Amino acid sequence: METYNASDEYFLDNYDDYDYNFSTVSVKQEPPHDGRNIARILSVAIYSITCILGILGNGLVIVIITFKMKKSVNAIWFLNLAVADFLFNAFLPLNIAYTAMHYHWVFGAAMCKLNSFLLNLNLYTSVLLLTIISFDRCISVVFPVWAQNHRTTKLACLVCIVLWVVGFGLSSPSLVFRDTVPHLGKVICFNNYSLSTSDPALGFARHGTVNILRFLAGFAIPVIIITVCYMVIIFKLKRNRLAKSKKPFKIIVAIIVTFFLCWCPYQVLNLLETQHDRISHLVFATGIPLTTALAAVSSCMNPILYVFMGRDFKKFKVTILSRLVNTLSEDTAHSSLTQRSFSKMSSMTEKETTFL
Repeated sequence: METYNASDEYFLDNYDDYDYNFSTVSVKQEPPHDGRNIARILSVAIYSITCILGILGNGLVIVIITFKMKKSVNAIWFLNLAVADFLFNAFLPLNIAYTAMHYHWVFGAAMCKLNSFLLNLNLYTSVLLLTIISFDRCISVVFPVWAQNHRTTKLACLVCIVLWVVGFGLSSPSLVFRDTVPHLGKVICFNNYSLSTSDPALGFARHGTVNILRFLAGFAIPVIIITVCYMVIIFKLKRNRLAKSKKPFKIIVAIIVTFFLCWCPYQVLNLLETQHDRISHLVFATGIPLTTALAAVSSCMNPILYVFMGRDFKKFKVTILSRLVNTLSEDTAHSSLTQRSFSKMSSMTEKETTFL
């Protein structure tokens, strides 16, 4: 999941960009743009569907892990991931209302800051958790004996605490720069990087720093780590000639591609926003709402992948609840491929390694 910290002024009919000179929004009057309105309507529809699926799906995952499963390392990873996505979806109605009301914020300045902060927190914690999950699985495949001896629930809980703290720190700019301003009968929730200073260069510097940091920490670096981890897993399994079925590789590709497709357009546009003076603002006016909505979709995708990519999906007699339990559980979700792999590498049973 995602953040609504891209230039919200682009969402509006008459807004051009942040104002780095004053604590108000720069205004550039232009005729109404149909594409902008279509993007707004599509965003509301996507947000609404995402909110419903995300709350139901992630809520079900939280209940299953909390009450139906034995506490394990994977259960801790998936629980924290579901909590981060659920938290995002719980606040998504505020953004649905904001977008549906033509970007009129009626919830106050404090909620503007808190809402943006929580959305950014979801972005960073989700990405960091996905990265840790990928790294954890890579270690389990490459060093199964070491993983069996050192991979504990206590360590996993400690790692999750650290990830939430890091996510809190990376999301903190929203508490500082997010602000509201009245304009043309509306109240806008936007990023006020100028604060009280009258130095436009400082505002531009803050804007660029936040956006570049979000791109690197929230996308580029995690994607590189995730991709490398799964490439190592594939190489290890192929080298040992253990891959009779292509299904594990399809699952790996699905995880990477889903993450990439959901976040890449938004992150690229978010990075280009630092050079907004060189690109038509209409690109951002229509592109940012749609790419932000696409990024939001990622918050409801994990439960869907757990069900449809699970090994019991083709057994229609198995309920959705059973599929989720089988996919999330370390004791039942490991495939025969993984079992064969570890039996050749050691005499111990490596139940902790899964591909979902």
